[in-house]
Amino acid sequence: MTAEAVKRAAGLRVARAAAWSVLPAELVLVVCVVAGVPIPAAVLLAAESLVLAVLVLDASVLWRLYASRRRAGTGRREALRSAVGVLVPVTLRRLVVHELRALHSLGLWAVRRRHRIPEGALPVSYTEPQTGVMYTFAFVSVLETVVLALVIPWPLVHAILLVVDVYGIVLVLALHAACVTRPHLVEADGSLRLRYGALFDLRVPAAVIVSVRVDRRFPGGGLVRVDEDGTLDLAVGSQTTVTVKLTEPVGFVRPLGRRGSARTLRFHADDPRAAVTALTRGPAAPPPLTPDRTPSARLTPERTAPSSTPDLPA
Repeated sequence: MTAEAVKRAAGLRVARAAAWSVLPAELVLVVCVVAGVPIPAAVLLAAESLVLAVLVLDASVLWRLYASRRRAGTGRREALRSAVGVLVPVTLRRLVVHELRALHSLGLWAVRRRHRIPEGALPVSYTEPQTGVMYTFAFVSVLETVVLALVIPWPLVHAILLVVDVYGIVLVLALHAACVTRPHLVEADGSLRLRYGALFDLRVPAAVIVSVRVDRRFPGGGLVRVDEDGTLDLAVGSQTTVTVKLTEPVGFVRPLGRRGSARTLRFHADDPRAAVTALTRGPAAPPPLTPDRTPSARLTPERTAPSSTPDLPA
């Protein structure tokens, strides 16, 4: 490793460590200011100066990474994306993206819309086993917020817990909203798209699907579990209801960024028979011909319209 590479790696480690240590302290300071806690001006000045120094350091490292990618011939957008990917850990990036998408889904849920349902696709909902649990969590969080507000006498502690509890309630509702507005999809071409809110998204082409059946199981483990034989369980409420077998493994990305592949997929559908029927019927038939849609627009040398029957000789 060259001296320049060692220097760049050391700067990257320092930038990451500074961001992880200073920015949480800045968040606590902001909460204290919002709660009305008197903080000496010298402390505020020192804290903001430290945060500014960290931001300058991160910007400097980011610029060096970007410039290095540009010198290698990478495009501007790709160079910026690569530089951010190196500076910011993948786990942190995915957590931030998940939260933003969940909050966006909360807005879609409020106006009764769904996220990107193509024309001809069948939405397959999967939230039934978890709906009661989610609402119970939200109710318990609201009850906890009210009780703590009555019990805790310290204004600062009360303000911090209030912010945390309210944000926690919003996230619980946003997670459920993401699942409601982002259902599984059986698309018009027979392909399958498996989703769990904003955390998981897997596309399966129709050509690799061998068989589909209703198959209720209760696998253990977390949301995404892969067995040694290449079986992926995407469970909701610790259950799956549909099993899909493939001709070849398909790759996927776990919620926190790890990659994997599976040749058998098990997922939950609230109406598994409708999902199986949609997957086994194949691609949707083309619409019927109308005066506005004639076969002449799709003629090719290999596929021509039938000629008219010749007149009989006189």
